[in-house]
Amino acid sequence: MTKEVQKKEPVPNSITKLISGISAPANELRRLMAVVAPTGSSALILGPTGSGKELVAQGIHSASGRKGPLISVNCAAIPTELLESELFGHEKGAFTGADKVRAGRFEQSSGGTLFLDEIGDMPLSLQSKLLRALENKTIQRVGGDKEIKIDLRLICATHQNIEKYIDEGKFRADLYFRINVFPIIVPSLVERIVDLPVIVEFMLNQLKGEGENVPKFDQSAFQELGRYNWPGNIRELRNVVERAAVLFGDQEITGKNVQENLLRLKVPDPQVEKDEIWEATSQLSFENNDEEQNDTNPPLPHPSHYMDWFLYFDNIDIRRHLIEVEEVLIKAAIEKNNGHITKASECLRLNRTTLIEKMKKLSIN
Repeated sequence: MTKEVQKKEPVPNSITKLISGISAPANELRRLMAVVAPTGSSALILGPTGSGKELVAQGIHSASGRKGPLISVNCAAIPTELLESELFGHEKGAFTGADKVRAGRFEQSSGGTLFLDEIGDMPLSLQSKLLRALENKTIQRVGGDKEIKIDLRLICATHQNIEKYIDEGKFRADLYFRINVFPIIVPSLVERIVDLPVIVEFMLNQLKGEGENVPKFDQSAFQELGRYNWPGNIRELRNVVERAAVLFGDQEITGKNVQENLLRLKVPDPQVEKDEIWEATSQLSFENNDEEQNDTNPPLPHPSHYMDWFLYFDNIDIRRHLIEVEEVLIKAAIEKNNGHITKASECLRLNRTTLIEKMKKLSIN
């Protein structure tokens, strides 16, 4: 008996407009968003800081068909003593300064979507009340005893390791299982580095639509951007693109500009640039060489860029990181060469026997 092949539904335009790119991780992300959007199920968006988790929530809501608004709350940005009132609202006289009834974010999002960003930072005292609201589809305002029915669709996001938080007693296991109906992992920018030109173009068009003079990145500029490790992900890239618009306006940006003026903030001196261009072009050679031909190869991250990691992380397990990088590259080389070990070793510039030993050590079949 043959199984019917399910036809893939097209990804809605409302999602493709927000999540651009041609890489496999970008395609998979859009597909997952399209699958969960019309269902009404809770979704938990996981991923590193700055990877675009809020954009994913916006895309799911816009493709859901729900008529109500998308209401966003950053659980880490609101003080604990105010968060309960912010979420559930309050009755008049519930506390000092509560001079009138106020609807909370749950009520405001009824019929739409409530997006709880950084839910891993929600205090334990509120987690039980959130769980009750999810189970009963009702809430009580602070200082009130009336059950208010809500049409709730919840999307949560965090960059924290929730399972670790559960082990440490910082997060309720029952709430985690309730919100983790449909997990979506947002890839880091490095995982989808081939999408970088498309994303930059998208950001430049946004700035142009806001009336900004936007620069143009040449091929060498994209190569330098591709070598950077982007610990701040999409958010950091957006800052760099906006910085480029401020410093260069409608000029062309080169790899040198990326190195000296964008990744490290240094305001360019127009006269110095003219002198350097004159000096460089006066000694141009038109002979072909291997170095010029290698410029067309996809860029690799430069080792010096790892120095910036401690701006974003308190500590780094260097042994584990290097092992994971080695494992990923070996698997990718084997897959690219359809399992041919000799060709994979040539791609990695390793002896065949060395590659086989590494495969055994990393348990790669």
